[in-house]
Amino acid sequence: MEKARLCFITGGVRSGKSSFAERKALEYALQMDGNLHYLACGRVSDAEMGERILRHRKDRESSPIAWKTSEYATDITRIGADIDQDSIILLDCLTTLLDNELFGPGLPLEEEFLNSVFSKIITGINEIRKQSNCLIVVSNELVQEPIFQDDFLHIYGKTLGLLHQTIVGLADEAYLVEAGIPLRKKGGMQE
Repeated sequence: MEKARLCFITGGVRSGKSSFAERKALEYALQMDGNLHYLACGRVSDAEMGERILRHRKDRESSPIAWKTSEYATDITRIGADIDQDSIILLDCLTTLLDNELFGPGLPLEEEFLNSVFSKIITGINEIRKQSNCLIVVSNELVQEPIFQDDFLHIYGKTLGLLHQTIVGLADEAYLVEAGIPLRKKGGMQE
């Protein structure tokens, strides 16, 4: 079975990447006659995160095509029961997924554990692609920030960077969003 189209969207915090990803998903759904699924990896950790989650839900409610939301902070392959070959899936976001997987059981500074988390995330992405029409992965560009004073932050940044490189290598298209402006870095939708 052919794998689904893969689109990777990254950018800084509050860059507009999630809004762009939602517009992109709607564009794909209209072009491919697909249904929309939002794979939320975030957890309400504080009032600000709660407000962001509510804002994203409200944005999706105004969509001309209804979204189905699945909330999986870890083990993203669990969405498999809810999707089919017509599904356009927006995974928001890879950074949060990595956080959740790293802060689960295991020792985040051990190489074997890091390798298993990396493999679990990439395998999850590939499994979702086998079952759907299109997968859009949203992430944050954290490695541009000076976060490497701490061992854990250094390893986190390195792991996130490797995930980005691997996913972009698999992707049909990739975008960097800065100040609300998407910059195409790879590929693009066939017109």
